[in-house]
Amino acid sequence: MQLKFISITVPDQQAALEIYTSKLGFTKMADIPMGEYRWLTVTSPDGVDGAELVLEPLAFPPAATYQKALFEAGIPATAFITQDIAREVERLRAAGVTVRGEPKAAGPITFVMFEDGCGNLINLVQPHQQNPET
Repeated sequence: MQLKFISITVPDQQAALEIYTSKLGFTKMADIPMGEYRWLTVTSPDGVDGAELVLEPLAFPPAATYQKALFEAGIPATAFITQDIAREVERLRAAGVTVRGEPKAAGPITFVMFEDGCGNLINLVQPHQQNPET
């Protein structure tokens, strides 16, 4: 098995597409009308080949309650990986993205959360380089 599609819920697919492409740096992959909504995916130029993030419409009321509860509790909806967290945080802030605090080291990673502008917190993570001799 392989991961192909990872979903994140968004209240407005068009607004999410604009945020994820213009501010977060993703590229639109699929945009297929499906009745009232769309099958809408984006990819990361730095991501795993073939993996797509689905901008899933937040049309199911319990999903909206869940998204809000996660956000209010400070729990990220998902995590994105970067190889240079300081540079990425600077780029996100310059694009107008709300980054919550400064990156912090925690064991084998450095992390910081940011708001995606669609009601989700995203954990931005930089894995530390492993020393091959340890």
